[in-house]
Amino acid sequence: MGKQIWKPGNMLYPVPAVLVSCADQKGNTNILTVAWTGTVCSDPPMVSVSVRPERYSYAMIHETGEFVINLTTEKLVRATDTAGVKSGRDIDKWKVLRLTPEKASKVNAPLIKESPLSLECRVVKEIPLGSHNLFLAEVLAVDADESCMDKKGKFDLDRAGLIAYSHGRYFALGKLLGSFGYSVRKNGVHRTDRKRSTPVRPRKEKHVK
Repeated sequence: MGKQIWKPGNMLYPVPAVLVSCADQKGNTNILTVAWTGTVCSDPPMVSVSVRPERYSYAMIHETGEFVINLTTEKLVRATDTAGVKSGRDIDKWKVLRLTPEKASKVNAPLIKESPLSLECRVVKEIPLGSHNLFLAEVLAVDADESCMDKKGKFDLDRAGLIAYSHGRYFALGKLLGSFGYSVRKNGVHRTDRKRSTPVRPRKEKHVK
């Protein structure tokens, strides 16, 4: 069978579904779910998130130029969905989702304690695109949950139970198919032991009082 040709649309899946936490200059905070996010540069480390201007959190990020990307897990899937369909104008998402705000080290926006990994971000450019505005941001600090550390103090996200979003549905990450570079490795096999992923040792940062 051949392929059908459809009108242009956003059909790039799967994507991460992250919880973005933010705050305004008065100290009000909120959480929103963002699936349109990604890595854009490694040096300096930069990411992007796209947000509709009518979203409650948009004004906070636009005003302060700061936000935190919090990775989501199987345990957080219900909170992730609710944060995407309910507005912070109507409910206190921290209370409803039973999530805990924590002080970040580099930005005023709070971290989500229950997330295994949080990226503290500062906007370097806002780009109006149409339905969404893209916030291009530099990652200032990474906050990693110690429960994902191995005995050697190395971070392993495989322990976290991360989820992905695909065409309106949430999925737990599936079986391992390979590791980076396995196709050119001797015998063309991938590692199946704990060394299959590249561990990251996060830098320790002192919290700003």
